Amino acid sequence: MNKSQLVEAISKETTLNKKQSEEAINAFIKVVEKELSKKDGKVQLIGFGTFATSKRKARIGRNPQKPGETVKIPASVAPVFKAGQAFKDAVNK
Repeated sequence: MNKSQLVEAISKETTLNKKQSEEAINAFIKVVEKELSKKDGKVQLIGFGTFATSKRKARIGRNPQKPGETVKIPASVAPVFKAGQAFKDAVNK
């Protein structure tokens, strides 16, 4: 499912029209991005899951175009999602 299909599905499930549905999705994404950009920021939706960040240490990797060459990969912060139990149960029905 892509974004336009999600917008259409939400407009069918709610009383929102497609434009309002897209605005709601965009607002949700923007709020999650802002919260996760804060130090130790997270968004927890009980029953659905938690959006958080994970710190990745710097490491050495291999250059796929030149297999013998190593490349230094810098430390970074990555967004992560951990599904809640109710969401896991709904998917595994």
